Amino acid sequence: MSENQAIVTGGLAALGAIGLAFFIYTQSTGGAMASDDGPGPNLVIDVAGEADGKIVIDLFPDVAPKHVAQIVSLANSGAYNNVVFHRVIDGFMAQTGDVQYGKMGDDLSRAGQGASDLPNIPAEFSEKPFLRGVVGMARSSDPDSANSQFFIMFAAGEFLNGEYTVVGHVVEGMEVVDKIKRGNADLNGVVEDPDLMTAVAVAP
Repeated sequence: MSENQAIVTGGLAALGAIGLAFFIYTQSTGGAMASDDGPGPNLVIDVAGEADGKIVIDLFPDVAPKHVAQIVSLANSGAYNNVVFHRVIDGFMAQTGDVQYGKMGDDLSRAGQGASDLPNIPAEFSEKPFLRGVVGMARSSDPDSANSQFFIMFAAGEFLNGEYTVVGHVVEGMEVVDKIKRGNADLNGVVEDPDLMTAVAVAP
């Protein structure tokens, strides 16, 4: 897979290995969801497109301090503004955050392959499970390759536990997440005319 900062193909293979029963279960129940707002900081995302509204993510600096610090830095600089949800897989997750190749209005053919000017971040894996609404950092097969891209879970994905860094969870606007435009399943979730984050800010 050529995407440097995408969830690796092995994750999708694991999804298949879990079996149809698990997939049907998560489609019908959404899995468990953690939604309590903690001490923050919060990431406030304005979304436009098929989804139209606000998503608030409670970040976990106690769980992934380096990842959260990088997300906050990028958000404060405006780097996430107008970045698209370039890879969206129904029943799995919505991925965004490619500040290099994922800006609306630019050529999106390489969206998912880029990163920020900041260095990659060493893995901060934890015991936090990937439940519905959990936010994780995308990476390549190198555990220490996360940079700017992140994904929001539509449903629980236990096969990601301990393999990707959890950075927060949605505490407001999960109904907006659920409306994000889906991608082509035959193209690994690549989205034509994708939804986007029009503005991303950090709140206490």
